[in-house]
Amino acid sequence: MRGRAMVEKFKRILAKEEYCMGCRLCEVHCVVQHSKSKNILKVFKGEEPRPVSGICFEERGPTSFALQCRHCEDAPCIEACISGAMYRDPVTSKILNNRSKCVGCWMCIMVCPYGVIKPDHEEKKVASKCDLCIDAGFPACVEHCPNEALVLVDYMGKKVSKEGLTDGK
Repeated sequence: MRGRAMVEKFKRILAKEEYCMGCRLCEVHCVVQHSKSKNILKVFKGEEPRPVSGICFEERGPTSFALQCRHCEDAPCIEACISGAMYRDPVTSKILNNRSKCVGCWMCIMVCPYGVIKPDHEEKKVASKCDLCIDAGFPACVEHCPNEALVLVDYMGKKVSKEGLTDGK
């Protein structure tokens, strides 16, 4: 998808490592958002199956930050997917994974330039990746980040709030 429609829909999460304090609430709320119950206590007190976080958390010394799928315009994961499980949603332009089509070859993991697609060892065949919380309408990691170390931005790099407004930052 190219052109104006792609530009209007294109959003991604940016990590500001200078604001990340390493609390990992982004991972916690990602798991909760993708769980059946959407209840933080139930999810971490035994709900099965517990979803795999779509966030890759990096930490070295005092520096930490969360990485998510960049929903690349020329997504190598889509090209490498042998089953057609990885695809670009025609409405939202997000790169999504159809878990029922995934055969677990993990080619998407090998070709991702950001290293943000993870194997789901529970199901042993399905990769887990950020879907920008497509069902909720706004990424849970961004919404619950206490320091605003994660921000949703549009194609111009302007911050997008939960209400969908850009504030020019």
